Amino acid sequence: MSLLEQLASWAAEISFDDIPPLVVAYAKNQVLSQLAAARAGMAHPLGKSIVNSFGSPLQPDPKSSAYVLAALTMCLDFDDTAFAGHLSHSCVNVPLAYARQLQLDGKSLLTAIVAANECAARIGAAATLGPHRGQTASHIHLVGSVVGRLHAQKAAASYWVDALGIAMAMPNWALIPAFMGSDAKLFTAAIPVRTGLDAVDAALAGLHGLANILETENGFLQKFADVPLPEIVTKGLGTRWHTQTISFKIYPGCAYLDSAVDCAIALHAELAAQFSLNELVGSITSIKLHASIFTVGMDIESEPFVRGPDSPLSALNFSSNYAVATALAYGTLSPSDFLPDQRNDPVRWALATKVQVVLDLELTERSLLATAPLGEALREGGTSAAEWLASKGGEYGSQLATKLGGPSSDFAQATKSIGARLEVELHDGTVLQKSCEAAKGSVGSSSPAQQWALMVDKFLLTGGHQESIRAVENLEDLSPSRLAREVEGALVLS
Repeated sequence: MSLLEQLASWAAEISFDDIPPLVVAYAKNQVLSQLAAARAGMAHPLGKSIVNSFGSPLQPDPKSSAYVLAALTMCLDFDDTAFAGHLSHSCVNVPLAYARQLQLDGKSLLTAIVAANECAARIGAAATLGPHRGQTASHIHLVGSVVGRLHAQKAAASYWVDALGIAMAMPNWALIPAFMGSDAKLFTAAIPVRTGLDAVDAALAGLHGLANILETENGFLQKFADVPLPEIVTKGLGTRWHTQTISFKIYPGCAYLDSAVDCAIALHAELAAQFSLNELVGSITSIKLHASIFTVGMDIESEPFVRGPDSPLSALNFSSNYAVATALAYGTLSPSDFLPDQRNDPVRWALATKVQVVLDLELTERSLLATAPLGEALREGGTSAAEWLASKGGEYGSQLATKLGGPSSDFAQATKSIGARLEVELHDGTVLQKSCEAAKGSVGSSSPAQQWALMVDKFLLTGGHQESIRAVENLEDLSPSRLAREVEGALVLS
């Protein structure tokens, strides 16, 4: 059997009762997080343009609804991350979009989400030692959309293999200048979601895909991975749940900034006790952000596209300077901080010019050894991965490779440790410092229950109602009609 045949054979048969309660809890967190991200996107001018162009996320055609939801949840980078990838743009949005048409109840919805997570994350992980990670690894949404819909439709595994084979035939290749420098980033997940759903229609109509497209010569893994990890695709099915590796964002923006924002918010209270907002800029001499290679690399890619108030939203979502300056000045980083009025605020930009990002090797080591975003792939890759790491990091990479250890048998102890240390030097020579080993909401530093509390706050921040929160909390008990009403209620801005 090919990798796709093995994966589809397992995923097509999974039922709600096969999923551990802890994994179900992560999936509920995903649903609430994505509903919040969609609401935040709809309230932003770019999100409004998406709705004006492509229709409501609640339109009668579920394929169009899924496309719009994927663009809205991508809008402000207000999503979640796993090993490996930003799963929910397809894995959650597609089952949500098809819930009414397919008359899904809560258990069916959650099962489709978890099945989609497990398939998309594994294929993402298999290619994560390569040129595409994070949101640019948009090929995962080809998988998430196919699996999310076909599990919801209770389709036979043979249709899954054909649909996945067709969807993966022409995977997307993101170009960083467009991703950072324009509004095209909004379609990073939406385009592969549409492609995946078209592939489902093709398969259901009797068209066939290539079953071994992942592992065949000149196939997906050979083209998209520097070090292919085909064994991850089927490893630990039913015992090694990638859904348990999800970290949840509480700030709009790249996940590599979250701990820096945590630090800046903590220091805001000390600064506000000493200075008024008008005094703040003149009172600060320098702001040093000590960060891992992930944050530094993100900053290098986004910096050329950051040009003050006229910066593309995508570049601002990846800008350490803007995020840290905003959090220091106002004690928050929320969706409203990316609206035009706030982006024109001179205080933010004056503070942003004082931010210096410094590579910290200790933070880099902790982040690279953690499960996500890269550590588990490095452990799975063995000698080949160690050589890849050495080619990227020279002597330091070679030394780090010796500390990797072996791969995990499960993800019960999964971690994501993208830490930061922030130093703010005042005009009198005083230095205020704050360190964060991992961002709030990160797997390993917060439990699913703690993540749920953060997602409740996130949903309420976007104007969501307590009724929707209670519905998601008890999702497995919802009937098809109740689920359809609750999804609609959660996605209507009042």
